[in-house]
Amino acid sequence: MEDRIVSGENVNQEEVSFEKSLRPQTLAQYIGQEKVKHNLAVFIEAAKQREEALDHVLLYGPPGLGKTTLAMVIANEMGTTMRTTSGPAIERPGDLATILTTLEPGGRAIY
Repeated sequence: MEDRIVSGENVNQEEVSFEKSLRPQTLAQYIGQEKVKHNLAVFIEAAKQREEALDHVLLYGPPGLGKTTLAMVIANEMGTTMRTTSGPAIERPGDLATILTTLEPGGRAIY
């Protein structure tokens, strides 16, 4: 009886695309955290005006609070892409180097 309806694995690309379409794409679409959104909007606009990368942002908390969604919104607002990884996925020093060297030329990454 291995046919579980709920699992941690991505079933297919269509499901992943559908999940991404449900997430907010801009700070205006992100619900809640008004003070955080306001501060981020100021930081993002300042970085855009300076034509620089956004300063470091640390999002922390238990699972399910929207940290990944907010990181995706920040990447979108900055006009860049986001590559995700997790601490357990980086086992050796070379693992992070591999991730960084596979980024798109001229692009930025948010982890």
